Amino acid sequence: MKIASLQMVSTPDVARNLDTASRLVAEAAAAGAELVALPEYFCLLGQRDSDKLGVAEQDGEGPIQQALSQAAKRYRVWLVGGTLPMRLAAAPAGPAMRVRNACCVYAPDGARAARYDKVHLFAYDNGRERYDEARVLEAGDMPVAFEVAIDAGSDAAAALASGGNTNKLRVGLSVCYDLRFPELYRQLMQSAPCDLICVPSAFTYTTGRAHWELLLRARAVENQCFVLAPAQGGTHENGRRTWGHSMVVNPWGEVLAVLPEGEGVVIAEMDLSRLAAVRAQLPALAHRRL
Repeated sequence: MKIASLQMVSTPDVARNLDTASRLVAEAAAAGAELVALPEYFCLLGQRDSDKLGVAEQDGEGPIQQALSQAAKRYRVWLVGGTLPMRLAAAPAGPAMRVRNACCVYAPDGARAARYDKVHLFAYDNGRERYDEARVLEAGDMPVAFEVAIDAGSDAAAALASGGNTNKLRVGLSVCYDLRFPELYRQLMQSAPCDLICVPSAFTYTTGRAHWELLLRARAVENQCFVLAPAQGGTHENGRRTWGHSMVVNPWGEVLAVLPEGEGVVIAEMDLSRLAAVRAQLPALAHRRL
């Protein structure tokens, strides 16, 4: 099964970003990807953090969600829609308004399959620069995973069965700063272990250079699963520079494919027989005691 990380350099223009996202989804689908993931804030990287409040959507409606649904249906892929700002059910108006940073997943028929709201909110202060996502975001409060049905007669289904799983691929969701909190991923692995974890991100250049690949490979190794990491990657119109290096990592911690910077598609084969072999030969998940 082929999976794809889409790398973008998003702008303050939602329409342009949606066009770019659709083009990249089409490119990934044409290359054979069945599951495709966009980066965090694929739809908008504004001049100010508060700009996201102006494009925030109600749950289940709005042009950004509609575009994601249409792309999934048009190209017949499972689409992990990066993130978009989602209004709260009872959000106050004015300067007190906050939104959720929501990751919505769409099935190949265009129906929404899952929604995860980013749990861990990034804050940074080195004495010269200060940033706090909580100024405009409300944190989510629960882990979310979804399942992708696999053709019962396929090699992929046979590989899942050899590892004791059904013919369903289990996919866990997380976003950017979540990557620094292994307890979230342990929660995702508790009942039915995830075979794939998605991490749509917009890592800063500084923190990405230091920790991005290190953390992605650690999450893959400790959870013995594939990791799909689509990222923002380049210098944006607002002057911000993001690290990029969208990648796919296998359960042994090996980077299968990576794009350092700029728009593009990172695609790799998700070899489920490799997943089963790693878990059988070194059954660390079965050895957990805490």
